[in-house]
Amino acid sequence: MKRTHHCSELSIENIGENVRLIGWVHSIRDHGGLFFIDLRDREGITQLVFDPRRENLRTVHSLRDESVIEVRGKVSQRPADTANDRIATGAVEVIVDDFTIHNICDVLPFPMTDAKAESVSEDIRLTHRYLDLRRRKNFQRLRIRHRATCAVRNFLDKNGFLEIETPYLFKTTPEGAREFLVPSRLNPGMMYALAQSPQQYKQMLMVSGIERYYSLARCFRDEDLRADRQPEFTQIDLEMSFVDREDIYSLVEGMMATIWKEARAIDVKIPFPRLSYRSAMDRFGSDKPDTRFAMEITDFSDLFSGSDFKVFSSAIADGGCVKAFNGKSLADISQGEMKALEDVARTLGAKGLAYIKAERGQWKSPILKFLSDSEKNTLAEKLNVEEGDLIFFAAGQWEQSCKILGRIRTECRDIALAKGKINIPSDMFNFLWVVDFPLMTFDDEKGHFVATHHPFTAPVDGDMEALKTHPEKVRGQHYDIVLNGTELGGGSIRIHRPQLQEYVFREILKIPGDVVSDRFGYMLKAFSYGAPPHGGIAIGLDRLVALLCGTASIRDVIAFPKTQRGVDMMAQSPCSASEKQLRELHIKLAQ
Repeated sequence: MKRTHHCSELSIENIGENVRLIGWVHSIRDHGGLFFIDLRDREGITQLVFDPRRENLRTVHSLRDESVIEVRGKVSQRPADTANDRIATGAVEVIVDDFTIHNICDVLPFPMTDAKAESVSEDIRLTHRYLDLRRRKNFQRLRIRHRATCAVRNFLDKNGFLEIETPYLFKTTPEGAREFLVPSRLNPGMMYALAQSPQQYKQMLMVSGIERYYSLARCFRDEDLRADRQPEFTQIDLEMSFVDREDIYSLVEGMMATIWKEARAIDVKIPFPRLSYRSAMDRFGSDKPDTRFAMEITDFSDLFSGSDFKVFSSAIADGGCVKAFNGKSLADISQGEMKALEDVARTLGAKGLAYIKAERGQWKSPILKFLSDSEKNTLAEKLNVEEGDLIFFAAGQWEQSCKILGRIRTECRDIALAKGKINIPSDMFNFLWVVDFPLMTFDDEKGHFVATHHPFTAPVDGDMEALKTHPEKVRGQHYDIVLNGTELGGGSIRIHRPQLQEYVFREILKIPGDVVSDRFGYMLKAFSYGAPPHGGIAIGLDRLVALLCGTASIRDVIAFPKTQRGVDMMAQSPCSASEKQLRELHIKLAQ
């Protein structure tokens, strides 16, 4: 190697040694005849001292920030009044004897310090992603990702798993997200689909007798993008034979604890709490609840079933419910913030957002005149209403009411954090299993049931009889792992009997028989040759690392991400294909 040390390694123990360093010019300071340069490599920074009066050092005048240089010199102790205790090498400097310029940097498109760079638009930073990744914060994120993936591989290897690659080029499948299609040159008119996940392949590996499989799998979905979604992403994909849900919970909890310990030196408490889907929706208004703060939702349907406030009593009479939660200390919310909350509620189907403020020793609300003293007293008691609190209500069908208050609850969390009303430590990681989801939900637009998770999920054994008569009452052996309000991943115990799987396809999901044969025929045939009971889970690696790093966007933890328009700004992808390429693929573009 050209270097004798990294820029983080020198200390007073190295004083007097001749060393060679190589890296980027982090900053340059001209101090009246002497040049001080902070040299940076991926591990840290060392201060260099140049005397440009020396013939072989005069070209230091030509350097700019981010130029690449190699230096040779002697380690010296810095004067006590110039020592820098903010960096590991702050007690020493290198007096440069000779140096080589490997590359002079052009004028930078944006400043390289974290604070200044983040004031620049993301599109500009992604266009020059190779520069953006030089920033310390971004390098540390990629290092944490590396440590997390090493922890996964080591943990699963110790637990008897084999890492096996599955194809990217698959076939189109119904009942999934929109797929990326790839035309086949060798089979004109035929298409591959980029695999949305290795789901069917990993089940085939269980039929093959592998028993324990994993992959850090690349997955592709042509969906509208957002902070936690990319068109191509990575998941920790697991499948096991001869297991039940408890086995999977235990294994995944051990893996999460190992990742957090090795990547962040944080101890995670196991086992993780569990909530049924119904309880999660009732208490938090979400099937991926953030349990780091209070503001739990309470059902007041019994209280308001005979209320004079017809908005509430009518909703209950129509088979719905009335729910509320206490936004602690948020009565001083601004009119703009309140309007924003009302707009959020309306996007979820609410006609408005009923509320009560407790401020200046009294309750204030447009709905207050409709409520009896008994109703107000019960609200105060059950919600522990105090001076400065703000109560929010939702009245309507159960699922819609839960979702409205669940979204308002998370909005209130963000407002409370911004105002300093609540404190959520950055190293607080609340893991949670959400279980007992409904196996099927009825889709009014399609006119039939659709799988809540995916069509390969097995029903809970005790609910099997209801599958033919009341599919909506059947619980699936499906489980989600949730962290701080984010769904990290989901999985299930699978259907392994061909007769049951075909019944679900044809009779419940109403997939036409020819489509079942075409898309899943090989799978049903494989199951007829002795498929073992099996189950697994897929955990989003990008989301997991983003949470480890404390960032809201998975773009921050992917080396070369795409924008919300699905564009790689650096490589300018996607791009057009030539006429020759299109002809070879038997494709003609519409005018």
